[in-house]
Amino acid sequence: MAADPRLAAQISSIREFNRFYTAKLGLLRKHHLDSKFSLSEGRTLYEIGSRPGITASELREALSLDRGYISRLLASLTRRKLIRQSTSDEDAREKHLSLTASGERSRAQLDEGSNHQIATILDTLDPSLRNDLVDSLQRAHGILSRPPSSAVSIERLTKPLPAALEILEEYYEAVHVVKRDKPADLQALLAEPTSAMWLARLNSEIVGCVVLRNLPSIPHSGECKRLYVRPAARGHHIATLLLDALEEQARNLKLKWIYLDTYDDLKPAIALYEQRGYERCGRYNDNPQATLFMRKRI
Repeated sequence: MAADPRLAAQISSIREFNRFYTAKLGLLRKHHLDSKFSLSEGRTLYEIGSRPGITASELREALSLDRGYISRLLASLTRRKLIRQSTSDEDAREKHLSLTASGERSRAQLDEGSNHQIATILDTLDPSLRNDLVDSLQRAHGILSRPPSSAVSIERLTKPLPAALEILEEYYEAVHVVKRDKPADLQALLAEPTSAMWLARLNSEIVGCVVLRNLPSIPHSGECKRLYVRPAARGHHIATLLLDALEEQARNLKLKWIYLDTYDDLKPAIALYEQRGYERCGRYNDNPQATLFMRKRI
């Protein structure tokens, strides 16, 4: 069968970009960011720091590394007193991972080095091109991180289904929410033209949700609320797809800002928000449980 010329051209373009990208960021160097760590070691420290208590199996899946390699990698970092491994109470075969104080310092140094390297690259660009570059990379990340369309679907809720109320209650229990919406509140939210709720399905089963709520206290702004993915469905980039839907609707509504609140213990969620361009800001509401406030310009 003859090769598709369009596919061949696309592959060539991606390979050319990959060569340029790796050279520009120095990813082929033996030491990541001119540090004492390899790229795999740096990624490992980042993942463990972002998700304290992550298991070795979860780390292996996140980094797409084989069991033998990840075992040697973790053994090396443990010997160097950069990470701790503790046996899981639920499964003695699993190890929970966390950073030592030395590991935290090393991760912070790598973050600082990465920020400096990226800032150096951005400084060479015209300011008008920087946003274009960031938007393009975020779009590329969103496309490449999408799971197969047949597995995950995102749908906007039009009426307060029992399944929607059920997953909201599960979210409240999971993060210990005190101030909870009642069924009538959901009905009112769905009737509000500048608010919306989305459900995520994995193989037809509802596994996640997110809410865009009108934020009248700040002009041209909305609020991201109730972002939740059931534990068994994590690893399919469902939170990313839910945020994609929410932010697209915000753009359709001509909003300028998306705000959200969270608290310090939700480190994986905070890492996701930061990855998507949300920045920390001052308190904007009276939520007694929130300790961290963020916003993103749409």
